[in-house]
Amino acid sequence: MRGAKRVLSRPSALATLGERLTALAADAGAVYDLDEQVDIYGGGVVAELEQRVAGLLGLPAAAFFPTGTMAQQVALRCWAGRTGDPVVALHPMAHPELHERGAFGAVSGLRTVHPTSAPRLPTAAEVRDFEEPFGTLMLELPLRDAGFVLPTWDELVAVVAAARERDAVVHLDGARLWECAPHFGRGLEEIAGLADSVYVSFYKSLDGLSGAVLAGPVSLIEEARTWRHRYGGQLFQQYPAALSALLGLERELPRLASYVEHAKVVAAGLADGFRAAGVPWFRVSPEVPHTHQFQVWLPYGAEVLSEAAVGQAEETGVALFHQFYPAPGAVPGVSLTEVTVAAPGLSWSAADVVAAVEDFVRRVG
Repeated sequence: MRGAKRVLSRPSALATLGERLTALAADAGAVYDLDEQVDIYGGGVVAELEQRVAGLLGLPAAAFFPTGTMAQQVALRCWAGRTGDPVVALHPMAHPELHERGAFGAVSGLRTVHPTSAPRLPTAAEVRDFEEPFGTLMLELPLRDAGFVLPTWDELVAVVAAARERDAVVHLDGARLWECAPHFGRGLEEIAGLADSVYVSFYKSLDGLSGAVLAGPVSLIEEARTWRHRYGGQLFQQYPAALSALLGLERELPRLASYVEHAKVVAAGLADGFRAAGVPWFRVSPEVPHTHQFQVWLPYGAEVLSEAAVGQAEETGVALFHQFYPAPGAVPGVSLTEVTVAAPGLSWSAADVVAAVEDFVRRVG
C-alpha cells in the first residue's frame, strides 16, 4: 500500500517516522515562528492553536487535549456536575459506546441512554419524547459507524431545539466537524454555535499527528483544564502535535470542500463499477456521501477482499481500497471498508474508478 502510485487518499499512518519528522521540520515554519521557545505545560504554540480553533468555531475559549477520548470525558463530566444529571443521551453507534471500553461509566460515573438505534442521528421527536431524563445530548457529526452520515441543517437545528426544551445542554462530538460545512451549507462558526461545547480532532481529517481541542464557555474550559490535569493530560511538551495541527488548519481545512464534492464522483463510480463487474450485491453508504468519507459493503469475506486490495496495489500500483472488516453483527460473508477521498483522489475520474473496480473484482474471483 505504501508503494502504490495511485490512491484515493494516503493515510499518514502509512508514513515512516523519518518521513513525518522531515515533513514537519520542513513545513512548520510556515505557520509558526520556530525561533520561539518550546511549550511547557501549554502556552506558546499550544496556546496559539487553542486561540486559533476558538476563533474558527466562534466560541469564547478552547483547551488542547492529547486525545479526543479525554476531551469528551472531561466535557461531559463537567456538564454533569453543572446540570446535576449524569445521564448522557447519545447514539449507540457513537464513538464512546463502541470504541472507548465503557469509559464514560468506568471513569467518569456517567450513564448513557439512546434516543434511537436507527443508523442515523436522532430526530427532534425522538429527543423530545424520550422517556428518560438526561442532562446532556451528545451528537456525533458525522456519525462515523453509520457511514459518516449527517442530518440536514433543519433537522440538526430542530434536534438542538428539542434538547433545549428538555433543559439539556448540547455537546458536539466534532472529531470530523471540519468536513461537515459543505453538507450543511453553513460555516463552522454557525454549526458550532448551535452547541454548548464542541470537540474537534486534528489527525482524522487535517493530517495532524495527534491531539484534540475542547471549545466552549470560558468557565467550562477553565474547569476542563483542571480535569485535564487530573486525568493526566497536562503534558510537558506538545509542540509536534500542535505544529502539525496548525499546518492542517492552514493546508487541509481549505481543501476539504473539494474532497467532499469529489467523494460524490468516486462513490458514483464505485457503484457503476460494481454493477458493470456483475457483483451480486453491494452497498455504497450513503449512496451520495455526506462528507469525504463513506462505507462500501460487499458480499465476500474480509480476508479475501483485503488480499485482493493488496494484490491490486502490488501489481498495478493502484490502491483503490485498504483494509476490509467483517460486517457488524457477524453477518456471514459480508464485509465493509471505509473510503476516504483526499488530495490524491481529486485526479480520479469516474471512468478511472470504474476501471479500478473492475480490476479489483476480478482479483476477488
